[in-house]
Amino acid sequence: MTPFAFTAEVLGISLGAGLLGSLLGLGGGIILVPILTLLLQVDIHYAVGASIVSVIATSSGAAAAYVRDRMANLRVAMFLELATTAGALTGALLAGVVGVRSLYVIFGAVMAWSAVAMLRKLGGNGPATEPPSNELADRLHLHGSYWDESLHREVEYRVCRPITGLGLMYVAGTVSGLLGIGSGSLKVPAMDLAMRLPLKVSTATSNFMIGVTAAASAGVYFARGDIDPFIAGPVCVGVTLGAFTGSRYLSKLKSSWLRGLFVLVLLWVAFEMLRKGWRG
Repeated sequence: MTPFAFTAEVLGISLGAGLLGSLLGLGGGIILVPILTLLLQVDIHYAVGASIVSVIATSSGAAAAYVRDRMANLRVAMFLELATTAGALTGALLAGVVGVRSLYVIFGAVMAWSAVAMLRKLGGNGPATEPPSNELADRLHLHGSYWDESLHREVEYRVCRPITGLGLMYVAGTVSGLLGIGSGSLKVPAMDLAMRLPLKVSTATSNFMIGVTAAASAGVYFARGDIDPFIAGPVCVGVTLGAFTGSRYLSKLKSSWLRGLFVLVLLWVAFEMLRKGWRG
């Protein structure tokens, strides 16, 4: 494959990854890393390095629109970033000592867990019952509302279990720094299932957060030489364009449709990465 053909292929793949990543709050890395490694035979460390940079691009391309439309909860994002940033630094340091096969297996296991967790709520658009009040969430004013175009009404929601969310976000940040996936595959289920945020708010808030988390670990990858500009360059361009496009359609889509797409993507990635790790 010529360098031009390789660049064009990476650009096209990144465009699709950015589109899906912004719709699902995943950052695109969850799609990019498997495709770069499994289809284009890129070394996983370079794939993760390019992905961690693309996550920053995804956040930049989508977060502004979500903040403008009041879908991203900034108070929740800032509160949870305390844990994700610390976790990202931990994961980036661990990535230099963890073997390639172990990275594949960890990646696949994380995706499988996320798919099972989201599958349990596949048929719903939000919590079936009113979440219990939480003193910390009340004190920090974490609750909010947003306009849902698919429902044609303002949706109000209350945040619960913020401390549980904080612990899960440290794990998500560690996975982000280790695998370069933005950890939206853990952040979205954590906010949706544990903190009881609506799925669209979880997705939008995740898009806002992933850039900060990735930036905390990108410097470590750059210093280690795991970021190849000939891969990271076209990846960033494609992901940014895709993320900007996807951010225009999130509020118009049904939550049940988003959840189903989320589960399908995670199951496919989990299967492929576990298979690769098992075979070496």
